[in-house]
Amino acid sequence: MPKAKGKTRRQKFGYNVNRKRLNRNARRKAAPRIECSHIRHAWDHAKSVRQNLAEMGLAVDPNRAVPHRKRKVKAMEVDIEERPKELVRKPYVLNDLEAEASLPEKKGNTLSRDLIDYVHYMVENHGEDYKAMARDEKNYYQDTPKQIRNKINVYKRFYPAEWQDFLDSLQKSKMEVE
Repeated sequence: MPKAKGKTRRQKFGYNVNRKRLNRNARRKAAPRIECSHIRHAWDHAKSVRQNLAEMGLAVDPNRAVPHRKRKVKAMEVDIEERPKELVRKPYVLNDLEAEASLPEKKGNTLSRDLIDYVHYMVENHGEDYKAMARDEKNYYQDTPKQIRNKINVYKRFYPAEWQDFLDSLQKSKMEVE
């Protein structure tokens, strides 16, 4: 079938295209950034991925790194020659990764400031009376007494030291009033 008339156009040079940026972005896509800083600093761009990881003592394919046990009954014990292990030239990478993995995980969950203020207000004004808390005008979300109790328990669990300080301050304010 012939082409539609007037649909072919000769290529024109794109003067408004930044060739330097174009090439830089193409290089970045060809070799993506390695997120792990330990591996990135030890990486040798002249070598393949398999060679780099073998030098660091890491596995390219974890399925091949861990030996697969067979469940068959062995008739005779035969000495199986294992292939020679690859030489680990950069063991410091593996040591750094293990040290980083052994650090305790930082707790990232916190409660919102609104919930903390809500709990403080309810306990200051009503103490342990959850039914009165449910009838309070500041109970905007119309929480049931059980829901309010659960919110207070969550606050106690997240911030035990802060909760104790809060209770102590309430005791002191009650003693000053009396």
